[in-house]
Amino acid sequence: MGAGAPILILQHIACEPPAAYEDELLARGLELRRVRLDEGERLPSWRSFAAIVAMGGPMGTYDESDHPWLRTEKRFIADAVRAGKPYWGVCLGAQLLAVSLGGRVAPGPSPEVGIGAVRLTREARRDPVFAFAPPAFEALHWHGDTYTLPPRAVRLACTAQYEQQAFVLRRAYGLQFHLEVTRALARQWLRVPSYVESLERAMGAGAAPGLFEQLDRASTGAIALARLLFARWLEEVVGLRAGAGHSSAPG
Repeated sequence: MGAGAPILILQHIACEPPAAYEDELLARGLELRRVRLDEGERLPSWRSFAAIVAMGGPMGTYDESDHPWLRTEKRFIADAVRAGKPYWGVCLGAQLLAVSLGGRVAPGPSPEVGIGAVRLTREARRDPVFAFAPPAFEALHWHGDTYTLPPRAVRLACTAQYEQQAFVLRRAYGLQFHLEVTRALARQWLRVPSYVESLERAMGAGAAPGLFEQLDRASTGAIALARLLFARWLEEVVGLRAGAGHSSAPG
């Protein structure tokens, strides 16, 4: 599928859109198609799209009894990525990529929530996307699960708490951390009762204002890095050179 095809957005909850990544797509005038899997929307043929962007959500990859569409989504991701379709997965989207291609996803030793340092691996310095990131940077973490690498995947990043934070397999990238979250989106998250409950389980009662202050300080650099890395993926992996977009049709 050529560069003129739209970008497919897989979204698992209303409050976890692509945010800064979507801003980059729209700035390039690219056509988007969003599928809300949690609302029962059906997956189209992946062959009709230039690339796939899969975002986060409160569910786990293994929660198929509560969310049976996860089975279909995992098959969809496996088929698309094995056929060479470019993929960019964030948090749940990264875990779905890992498990769809032969890795394992399971609860980690403890939740990782808050702003924390991400360190790149030696292999990341040779990657066409991550070679443009600083060796260490701050990002928002909000997850309790982790994954093992699928066969032939290359680890790109880690934190002190979790070994697996980013990886690449062929034209598919998975990022466990959030660079894309804007201040406005963070405010939405902190109005979702289940998100606040998970935050307070990890960081203690009344943690929401402190997390927002941390994010407020880190967001300028994180958003800029999100758009830089995503632009590199669009250009070097998807093949969408700057100025190659067309009229936008979000939603």
